Amino acid sequence: VQLQAFGGGVVQAGGSLTLSCAASTPTFHSAAMGWFRQAPGKEREVIAMHTWSVGRTMYADSVKGRFTLSRVNAQNAVSLQMNRLKPDDTAVYYCAAKTYSKSTYNYWGQGTLVTVSS
Repeated sequence: VQLQAFGGGVVQAGGSLTLSCAASTPTFHSAAMGWFRQAPGKEREVIAMHTWSVGRTMYADSVKGRFTLSRVNAQNAVSLQMNRLKPDDTAVYYCAAKTYSKSTYNYWGQGTLVTVSS
């Protein structure tokens, strides 16, 4: 199973962008899916995580109120709507999934670059 993330690009500060992520296998069912990002020179950080059984999404404080994770299809595809983007949001964004037998995210997409110009 592979996760395919796309939708990155260059956007001006204050603009919006939507990222999408889907598993290559339609029958793949995750326990949770999330979005992470890694800015140049910084460690990877989690920005949004959704656990299907709980039905709740956790957001990092840095994106709360601006970013929205949405379920696209069953438990194998999500999107990330990003509004009011800031230059600090510039990073490579990764989607990830966690299967029921794992305590950590064990499937990762290839990453998609988001650049926010000032």
